[in-house]
Amino acid sequence: MVFAWTVLTLLIALSVFAIFLYNSLVKKRQMVEEGWSGIDVQLKRRANLIPNLVETVKGYASHEQETLNAVTDKRTAVTALPKDDVAGRARAEGELSQALGRLIAVAEDYPDLKASQNFSDLHASLDEIEHAIQLARRYYNGAVRGLNVAVESFPSNLIANQFNFEKAEYFEIEDEADRAVPKVQF
Repeated sequence: MVFAWTVLTLLIALSVFAIFLYNSLVKKRQMVEEGWSGIDVQLKRRANLIPNLVETVKGYASHEQETLNAVTDKRTAVTALPKDDVAGRARAEGELSQALGRLIAVAEDYPDLKASQNFSDLHASLDEIEHAIQLARRYYNGAVRGLNVAVESFPSNLIANQFNFEKAEYFEIEDEADRAVPKVQF
């Protein structure tokens, strides 16, 4: 009889522990989804700001059409990607960031444009959004790290495998050229 109670107690303890691990994995997966949602919101804010920035620069620097088209094309490519394509979005966003850097560098050549209150406001908004994107990426990548560690670590990996929890992708820039600061020449 004591043996039966011991076995029953052990089974109950293992069940409670398995439930705890499962709930922990669910929480971590939800944090990853929340983090991705935060990145997505900030990227949409930036995408919505870009047409205004391009139009403002176009009014002062209409002969910089190649730079203006590059920004517009990169924005279009970003918005066309599926929301859950983390690697594709990271690559496209890196290219868009470079194009925006070149656009801002072009603006430096036009004192009237730099003095424009509209351009100054848009540039400040872009800086604010870029900072928010950086913070959202850090949060998301931290949540991904937590989930990935839990999915690969023993004993939570047993529960993860049983219930099809998978590792998530980091939001990172893969191409070294995308990490480089745009080269500005005057």
